[in-house]
Amino acid sequence: MADRYVTKHPRGWAVQAPGGERASSVHTTQKAAEQAAKQTVRNLGGGEVRIQGRDGRWRDSDTVAPGNDPCPPKDKKY
Repeated sequence: MADRYVTKHPRGWAVQAPGGERASSVHTTQKAAEQAAKQTVRNLGGGEVRIQGRDGRWRDSDTVAPGNDPCPPKDKKY
């Protein structure tokens, strides 16, 4: 799977691969980083994008097609 994380970075928000030491890209806003992560995952064949909040906790996650979500969301958010 081509999962990516959106994490806090000293220069804004970073897109990282799980277990990666360096950021794939750094963005000034969390929204821009989230969009870049989703585009990367989409281009790599689908997977999970996890978003970290300012407090360091995971605040959201999204499965990007054609990823296989074992627990599909019941809400209509996505």
